[in-house]
Amino acid sequence: MTADLLIEIGTEELPPKALRGLELAFAEGIRTRLAEANLQHGLLESFATPRRLAVRVKKLATRQADQCVTRRGPPVSVAIDAAGAATRAGENFAQGCGVAVAALGREKAQDAKKGEIEYLSYTGVKAGSDTAALLPDMVRASLDSLPVPKRMRWGSGEAQFVRPVHWVLLLLGREVIATSILGIASGDRTHGHRFMTPRALRVASPASYVSTLEKRGKVLVDFTARSERIRVGVEALATQLHGRALITPALLEEVTALVEWPVPLAGQFEARFLELPREVLIATLQEHQRYFPVEGSDGNLLPWFITVSNIESSAPELVRAGNERVVGPRLSDAAFFWELDRRTPLAAGLPLLDAVTFQAKLGSIGAKVRRVEALSVAVAEAIGADALLAQRAAQLAKCDLVSSLVGEFPELQGVMGAYHAKADGEADEVVRAIREHYLPRGAGDALPATPVGMAVAIADKLDTLAGIFSIDLKPSGARDPFGLRRATIGVLRIILQQRLSLDLNALIEKAVLAQPLDAAGLERAPRLIAEIQGYVMERLRAMYQENAALGVTPEIFDAVLATQPRSPLDFDARLRALLGFLQLPEAASLTAANKRIANLLRKSAGGETSANQLQPELLRLMQERDLYDGLLAADAAVSPAVARGEYASALAQLARLRPAVDAFFDGVMVMDEDPALRANRLALLERLRKLFVRIADLSRLPG
Repeated sequence: MTADLLIEIGTEELPPKALRGLELAFAEGIRTRLAEANLQHGLLESFATPRRLAVRVKKLATRQADQCVTRRGPPVSVAIDAAGAATRAGENFAQGCGVAVAALGREKAQDAKKGEIEYLSYTGVKAGSDTAALLPDMVRASLDSLPVPKRMRWGSGEAQFVRPVHWVLLLLGREVIATSILGIASGDRTHGHRFMTPRALRVASPASYVSTLEKRGKVLVDFTARSERIRVGVEALATQLHGRALITPALLEEVTALVEWPVPLAGQFEARFLELPREVLIATLQEHQRYFPVEGSDGNLLPWFITVSNIESSAPELVRAGNERVVGPRLSDAAFFWELDRRTPLAAGLPLLDAVTFQAKLGSIGAKVRRVEALSVAVAEAIGADALLAQRAAQLAKCDLVSSLVGEFPELQGVMGAYHAKADGEADEVVRAIREHYLPRGAGDALPATPVGMAVAIADKLDTLAGIFSIDLKPSGARDPFGLRRATIGVLRIILQQRLSLDLNALIEKAVLAQPLDAAGLERAPRLIAEIQGYVMERLRAMYQENAALGVTPEIFDAVLATQPRSPLDFDARLRALLGFLQLPEAASLTAANKRIANLLRKSAGGETSANQLQPELLRLMQERDLYDGLLAADAAVSPAVARGEYASALAQLARLRPAVDAFFDGVMVMDEDPALRANRLALLERLRKLFVRIADLSRLPG
């Protein structure tokens, strides 16, 4: 037998930015617990509005299937005494199984040390439970595991949730599952729109849930459908205004989480505010008001916005006017701050940064700026950017943090600094670098496009990485309050995607030594530098492994890591060359040979092998002479190719050694009884291995 299940938790208004995550987590919690209980079901759907989280499960089994239970008890020698009577161990096992000792079976199993052992055993059937009896605990457990950083209490009860709970709906088919969840008795009642239909509504069955709320409750409970209705409505209004709505995924999701019955309305603001920087206007409308800006066909903003009301008003013009009255002062404040900041040059903020704390143990933002200046010069010189412009950009990059406008709109840091720098007549490269130095802010974000911007962005992120590691606040588990993972991946993305040949290890060392280290810190600086370098390499490993199509296994990554490349770009070139080499027919044989060579060299007596010990006159067999000749020819081609970073070409040359390598191992006894011959052959193999490890250590690969 099956029946549809409906769970709805009715609450005060839930936090809009967390609503979608709560909805999906609740659904996943129910899905997981149904699977753990071995309850079969059909489609599982989730729903969410500002005042509810809900899950509907179609064709849910109304009872668990009976389960066959098999248990192994103690050895018979322990459970049954010499007289054939059960010992305490045997009786306890039987009691735990709910049967008499005589009803137990016996089974034999092989033990690695003791041979075959006979055990008591039990085989029985555990009757399945009714789904209705299991569901309350499943719901409670799913609610308890929601990603809620801080829960609240309400009233006089002890229940805790993200917001106070007002009703709980729990239906299996048409029957209410009677229980109490979060201090609320379950029922078959939901509630419609807070203002348009505030009364309780009976839900006859899970199948009628969505239509009941939409038709009788003025609530669009499906988050995705509600989001699509908002998008379509906003775009249609923008078209009527001869423009295009600026709809970001984040804003659309947040607005969807704020309304239950969306009604898009267009509003207008004074055209004089269009003189504000575009980003200021957009931030005011989007971040402060949750409005959708509108731009014309020329890409310039229009003096219109689109808001999404949560009510179908009989007087929409009043709703529109109310929103216009609110946005006007907001834009006036932004204009005031903009004019106030323009009265002084951007550089005037530089001394003020000494009074702003970056981190208590690392000093002020002013101190950070001075460190980033020096590091930016080093990066700029390494990538061929203008070092003086990089120094100036680094000097000014944080100055807008003490501006009035960024104080009001923190998300505009860097952006407003660029506007100020341009108005002050700073060089275009400096202006762009100030805007770019925070990039990338996250996964998929744009990268700095100018050499000066790249230099300052890398320097700023490396300084943060080195500083936070130096005070032992590195990320642990899911905690990364300073965004070091994001900063590290940002540095790697800039280097790899912009093709920057940088000695990252040297830059990390420079960044660490620039930190305000005490005597103990200076003493542990070498370990700290190595620790940060290792952390960066692990982030690089994760980046490659996330790109499944590339096919980078942990062993392939380690084969390249063993050569300790100092540049991520060089690492990438080696890695891609190795991936290409592994597709060649010679790869498997040469990989196996490298592993064999590594084992031989590791087992040989200390000091017995060295490349300079190789004596050609002791190469007596044709196979070892052929390998030696092949090595000389390969070295002549490989060395210049490696020097140029042409690793694919170098590995292609080494692939030609396969016949000689195979013949050597087939016809030559490496560990000869003659010490001189043995040492000479090991030296020959060591020279072969050193040719390969100039690119990657093939001995670390499987096979």
